[in-house]
Amino acid sequence: MGVILMVTTIVGLCIAVVLIGIAWLNHNSHLKRSVLGSVALLFVSYALSLLAASLTSRETLLAFNEPKAFCGFYLDCHMHAAVVGVRQTKTIGDNTADGRFYVVSVRVFSDAKRASIGLLEVDARVEDASDNSYTRDLTAEQALPAQPVFEQKLGPGDSFTKEIVFNLPVNVKAPRLDIREGYAIDHFIESVLICDEDSLFHERKYFDLTEQVDPEARARS
Repeated sequence: MGVILMVTTIVGLCIAVVLIGIAWLNHNSHLKRSVLGSVALLFVSYALSLLAASLTSRETLLAFNEPKAFCGFYLDCHMHAAVVGVRQTKTIGDNTADGRFYVVSVRVFSDAKRASIGLLEVDARVEDASDNSYTRDLTAEQALPAQPVFEQKLGPGDSFTKEIVFNLPVNVKAPRLDIREGYAIDHFIESVLICDEDSLFHERKYFDLTEQVDPEARARS
């Protein structure tokens, strides 16, 4: 539905530009007013639809192995990511956590039929119940075995698994992983796309980390 409204709005604006040009050349003030009124109505309708979709959205917690799709401007949703493992440890190599290291295994895969594609400019961070945000501990990650980059290109049906590390407080409540991808221009465009996760005021899809910690791994660490 969102893509239909977006395309309708763009086509309507293109037609409006043509009609305004005709009205201007023919000094037709009535046509100018009609076109401008229609454009204003179109903008208001789209803005209301955008706000309605965002304000009625709900935060989603994705379970273990449940994938999140990443869509390229509505046109394809072939790239996916899923959390396939979480473990806690106090140390990684020579690095000691202030609280606990959460080592999160993320599987990235493509279900494209022909093209080789990949994620773009991935930003992964953890948020907790108090909306505190935690970025990756890149120093601790360097002590892990060599990892693929998130932006690695994948052929049809290909996948890889990557471990990322977060240094979280011992008493952290409801940690959840947010993975976002795309350049700044992508986020700007998506901020006004109806039903897009990055649209204004829209709730996000998170990976739930609270029930994905291996108790045996926790006991060993």
